[in-house]
Amino acid sequence: MNYVKCGSGFRAEPVTIRLRNSHQLVPVALVLCWLLLCLPVAGAAGEHRPNIIYILADDLGYGELGCYGQTKIRTPHLDRMAAEGMRFTQHYAGSAVCAPSRCVLLTGKHTGHAYIRGNDEWPPGVDVWKDRTLEGQRPLLAAEVTIGEVLQTAGYETACIGKWGLGTFDTEGSPHAQGFDHFFGYLCQRQAHSFYPYHLWRNGAKVELPGNQESDFWTGDDYSHDELTKEALKFIRKERSRPYFLYLPYTVPHVALHVPKDSLAEYQGQWDDPPYDGKKGYVPHPHPRACYAAMITRMDRDIGALFDLIEERGEAENTLIMFSSDNGPTYAGGVDAEFFQSAGKLRGLKGSMYEGGLRVPFIAKWTGKIEPASSSDHPSAFCDLLPTLAELAEADAPTGIDGLSLAPELLGKGKQPAHAAMYWELNRKLAVREGKWKLVRNYLRQTKSWKTELFDLEADVGEEHDLFAKNPAVAKRLIHLIDELRTESPIKKWQHPNTP
Repeated sequence: MNYVKCGSGFRAEPVTIRLRNSHQLVPVALVLCWLLLCLPVAGAAGEHRPNIIYILADDLGYGELGCYGQTKIRTPHLDRMAAEGMRFTQHYAGSAVCAPSRCVLLTGKHTGHAYIRGNDEWPPGVDVWKDRTLEGQRPLLAAEVTIGEVLQTAGYETACIGKWGLGTFDTEGSPHAQGFDHFFGYLCQRQAHSFYPYHLWRNGAKVELPGNQESDFWTGDDYSHDELTKEALKFIRKERSRPYFLYLPYTVPHVALHVPKDSLAEYQGQWDDPPYDGKKGYVPHPHPRACYAAMITRMDRDIGALFDLIEERGEAENTLIMFSSDNGPTYAGGVDAEFFQSAGKLRGLKGSMYEGGLRVPFIAKWTGKIEPASSSDHPSAFCDLLPTLAELAEADAPTGIDGLSLAPELLGKGKQPAHAAMYWELNRKLAVREGKWKLVRNYLRQTKSWKTELFDLEADVGEEHDLFAKNPAVAKRLIHLIDELRTESPIKKWQHPNTP
């Protein structure tokens, strides 16, 4: 097959064999045998290409796992993953909020080049927050090439189970149009604000959740996170003759504060836990700290079930598992980030260009391939995932992306390429990192000017000391570098004023 990018994804163009006479039957049979041998399957010729599972938490902070210093929230299975794999200490999300971060992850382009650069509700011009029947965000363009499409072309079976947020099934941003054979979960990130929705989606059909039908959307009996885990386990159990890629973007621990009673009981009463009144968004909760910790521990428990299944099936040595978070911890909905030290020693929360909004946990485990209990301080980012998985799957990454393969770092083979600079932008907030230097710029609408700060991350990971005035030459170089690292967005709301 020849693969050509078309309006809704990749189009397979068959190779035609023409016969002149019946005496060519034997040569044709040989040709067909050759074609079968060349098919990208996971049989004898493809066993060295791993199954790939990428798990993405939603709003999980850098400091919210035990292996990253958390002391109050129990995460034994992810801590075990770090003990059996590699823990990255300088890994960055694609953005400080949901949709653009996922766009960067899937396309390998940072937010200076990505099509989706902010959360943008769809359809435009409609108050989608007042009409719960409306679903979807601005769709990813058909011309974008995603991890799903790259791995599909390499012969992988692909699935996305969880939160999508990049277009509905009637748009070019549909999961199926963007390289995923199977989808189950939330198409719309607004709907994902509740763990008790009326429905999820399986491919193009709504899957009603009976236990939530008589509720008010914020309460119910069918906990969506559990449904996602069931679907993921079912996908892993499926018998197949080729490798698979499972993209598992969970919605935990994004608010609202929702967790079943059995998990809540694990933490209830452990701390002074004043009720949340709902005034910072979402819904009230009588035990917000206990609920938040319980949500993360329940996710960790279910990730442990995935690990157990892979080991039971004897697939641990042929399965690469990765875990990360789409951005830093939230400030909303009753979450007490200060109590849990959710960002660790980092400054800022979700939506911020400071380290706390962008730096996230990243763990990779591949039995027999990745050195156990290893740690990497190599600066890396979401845009690196596409070229990494392409290399491991023996596929070609698209041209024009910003990511660099992390395969050398993961496998301990060869020299790991490094980014000359890393870049982020969100709603007229900018950040650029070059080596130890980090420049943060925020546009002040009242004065129509940029507030610019400069930090030395080696000496000041908490970004407490602004060195802009002491290092004007460094600051000037990084400000000019921004113009080299970005192109103007075609979307007006994401365009930047030409202010020095």
